Amino acid sequence: MKSIMVTGGCGMIGSNLVKRLVKEGWDVYVADNLWRGKIENLNDENGKPVIDLDTHFFKKDLSIYEEAESVVGITDYVVHLADIVAGIDYVFSNQGELFRVNNLINSNLFAACRKAGKEKIKGLLYVGTVCSFPLTRQNMLNPEPLHEDELFPAMPESAYGWSKLMGQLEIGYLEKETGIPCCTLMFHNVYGTPTDFGERSQVIPALIRKAVNYPKEEFVVWGSGEQGRAFIHVNDIVNALVLALDKGWGHGWIQIGPSYCTSIKEIAYKVAEISGKGIVPRFDTTKPEGDKARCADYTKAKEILGWEPSVSLEEGLRESYHWIEKQIKG
Repeated sequence: MKSIMVTGGCGMIGSNLVKRLVKEGWDVYVADNLWRGKIENLNDENGKPVIDLDTHFFKKDLSIYEEAESVVGITDYVVHLADIVAGIDYVFSNQGELFRVNNLINSNLFAACRKAGKEKIKGLLYVGTVCSFPLTRQNMLNPEPLHEDELFPAMPESAYGWSKLMGQLEIGYLEKETGIPCCTLMFHNVYGTPTDFGERSQVIPALIRKAVNYPKEEFVVWGSGEQGRAFIHVNDIVNALVLALDKGWGHGWIQIGPSYCTSIKEIAYKVAEISGKGIVPRFDTTKPEGDKARCADYTKAKEILGWEPSVSLEEGLRESYHWIEKQIKG
């Protein structure tokens, strides 16, 4: 049985990955500080944890080296999902701290892997972000799909994008120095369940929360709504991660996302329609909206991993709406 450590394993992506790996016969361990993730996200449909929490769950702060070191070397593989990220308001209001902590998390985890060496670590999979692409390729509507070789010269818009890019550089050095097989997947805008839908949440769960709470909470959309993103459902993300654990080693950076943009305005009107409440969105152009638009040329993912997106936006939004509605109404 192959063993694997999933950092950030109690988050949306991590918990879905853990459940998938358990079903496929992996011996799965989880490290998470529970800043956004929740331990109950690891429960199956019967409310029971899919791993032994006493032996396979570690509540750790990976920004502290000793805690990062304590979870490395006990499994064959490591999937490094852990980072500090939230909605646009949080990201742009806490750039210095976010940059500092994410760099600590990444550097500590990589240093621990370097110390363990390839004798103990058979593979290290790091998750990056398309926020690391240059602002100049994300500052217009209806852009050409992004390609991996456009990362440099680097000019991310946010500290989050910079911090994740630093991680991509460092894992590259680690791979060359140690011979540990490495892979980096760069995710576009992931949505799905279980998800944080509170004040730090990202755009889709935030809009769904507002719709569920409407009219007690006003349905306000930040920005013009014209900005576009390549939204990708968490099930498609998990598929990419599982494929990468088999085929992704030694291929550098691989984008995971669709080749088209969906505007925030489209998302807002679709969420309003799903609610059935006759909501008319209000757009607040005094609020930040981030990059104008981005989408993926996922040719590399298709050729190397055999990956393509499969969950429709309509299906994904309805599933997310009903899940959040259930959580709010209890």
